[in-house]
Amino acid sequence: MTASSATPTLPASTPPAPAVAATRWLAAGSLLALVALCLAWELVLAPVRPGGSWLAVKALPLCIPLAGILKNRMYTYRWVSLVIWLYFIEGVVRGWGDKPPSQWLAWAEVALCLLLFTACTLHVRLRQRNARK
Repeated sequence: MTASSATPTLPASTPPAPAVAATRWLAAGSLLALVALCLAWELVLAPVRPGGSWLAVKALPLCIPLAGILKNRMYTYRWVSLVIWLYFIEGVVRGWGDKPPSQWLAWAEVALCLLLFTACTLHVRLRQRNARK
């Protein structure tokens, strides 16, 4: 028996566990970055009214799934990938209609939304694929 035949190999379709962990941390990081962006945007960087605006409240719904993402709950990843499109729409509308610097912040919001959506969907897909094996 050679050393190469004694080492078990995974099938090519089985993704490694680090990929699942990477998507988990990517989702958590992009969600935290989106919360920070929403707060900074509406309170300091480019508020609708001088001194900050109540539009900063839009960051509160993003705090709800944070615990589920950090606890690695599959259901949270699924519904976040649907809810995030509301923030994507807001970013596109304000990116098209606002003037800089608010416009740049809106496009950053769009990028973070796309990153979060991709991380959540990849995480769900990889975990389901691993569960079947």
